[in-house]
Amino acid sequence: MDFDTALAQYHDALDTFARGDAEHLKRLYSHGNDVVLANPFGPAVQGWADVEDRTDFAVAHFRGGECRSFESLYRLVSADTAIIHEVEHWKAMVSGRAEASPFTLRVTTVFRKEDGTWRVLLRHADPISSPDDNGPLRGGTA
Repeated sequence: MDFDTALAQYHDALDTFARGDAEHLKRLYSHGNDVVLANPFGPAVQGWADVEDRTDFAVAHFRGGECRSFESLYRLVSADTAIIHEVEHWKAMVSGRAEASPFTLRVTTVFRKEDGTWRVLLRHADPISSPDDNGPLRGGTA
């Protein structure tokens, strides 16, 4: 599978995650000891068991949402490694809220080819308080 197809599957899995289902996303991760997840729900974790636990913890806080808009800021693809840096636009009911609210994440993802299949090796996501010129890269708060 080429990287563009893998990236489309990853984006689809994030959309499913926003609705409260992490299984598609978890299938896309590397299951090795070097896989890393750093998300807004706590400190970074390494190793498949901890990444799976953290993913399950995070998805338990999501429902009724969507993640369908991605702004590509950086992309580097080689034969067996790919790095992307994107802005993800989400809308979801988070942590028991009654209504879906929009939020934006700044995300760096590293993929590695394992047995011919692209797998997520690292995902680091941070919320952006404002995606405009007054945002975190321009002196705003993160």
